[in-house]
Amino acid sequence: MIKEMNLLTLKPTLYVANVAEDEVATAYDENPYVQKVKEFAAKEGAEVVAISAKVESEIAELDPDEAKAFLEDLGETESGLDRLIKAAFDLLGLQTFLTAGPDECRAWTIVKGTTAPKAAGKIHTDFERGFIRGQLPLQCLSRKDT
Repeated sequence: MIKEMNLLTLKPTLYVANVAEDEVATAYDENPYVQKVKEFAAKEGAEVVAISAKVESEIAELDPDEAKAFLEDLGETESGLDRLIKAAFDLLGLQTFLTAGPDECRAWTIVKGTTAPKAAGKIHTDFERGFIRGQLPLQCLSRKDT
């Protein structure tokens, strides 16, 4: 009954800590402020994502290959924004499925545990009614490959 009230105090929380550019790779273990936020968040059962707004703004201006090299120089494998998106999706119980065809590739957001027919219905209600089967891709393609 309480869940149906949608109280703000019962909403899941995700803490984002902005750290210096040179602390991106070590913030979770060495930054005392991030440690304090992690301790506070742990009491609530919440997650903490440490990012550097400066690094993220610089990455946004680079092409993908340069951005990857820049992140590697910082000791990271993915951007803070990517980590933030993954943590938010996990917190909200969401996942993405992809569709690809000759004209377009598209990502669809669905609730984790959604059945294949219901996911197909996200694209179009006729797809849900006439759903026969789903097929897992044999190969994942990047945007460059399409």
